[in-house]
Amino acid sequence: MSLFRKLFGSKPDQEKEEIKSIDRGKYMPEIKIPIDERFTINFKANGGKFLYCEDLDETFESLQNIIEENHWQAKETLIFDENLKDKFKKSNLSTTKKTNDSTFFLTTCENLIANDGSLLICSNQILEKKLMELPDNFIVFATTSQIVENIGEGLRGIKSKNKQTIPTNITTIKHFKSGDDKDFLSYGSSSKNLYLLLLEDY
Repeated sequence: MSLFRKLFGSKPDQEKEEIKSIDRGKYMPEIKIPIDERFTINFKANGGKFLYCEDLDETFESLQNIIEENHWQAKETLIFDENLKDKFKKSNLSTTKKTNDSTFFLTTCENLIANDGSLLICSNQILEKKLMELPDNFIVFATTSQIVENIGEGLRGIKSKNKQTIPTNITTIKHFKSGDDKDFLSYGSSSKNLYLLLLEDY
């Protein structure tokens, strides 16, 4: 059974078990949290909005809910990836490739990084654009198999997938709390209002 199914179908007994684990002695070895659970905890701590989807129909429904919630129905969607555009054609999005005309950016990513809750992207997703040149609103479509332990593992994956030509413009998106002045670690970085549509594919 998927960890996400366990998380979203959690029962009070599970909550009791979690409380017991907090009461463990300080010299007891730490309980290793599963990689997918660690990603979701860190991603949400960064301010990201997470929508777990069991199948593509649920993914399309979640996308429509995001659009309706933000009143983006008549707005332009920035999409660079033609395969992604084709995948979401049922959503009847008004798409553009011009950053100035768009309200939100629909994209994929290379990997989801568990140890800090960030998203690894490169020129495959954002071409040669800087994050600050892209819309403030991101909707990222990813799958559970893209979750990796750390950035090093993600970079090795990019290299092995693209043996002929290694992508450029490799970066991570980590700060999703737009205008969070208290977080000095995000100083100078481009914060995004980010939704993650995470499709179960294990």
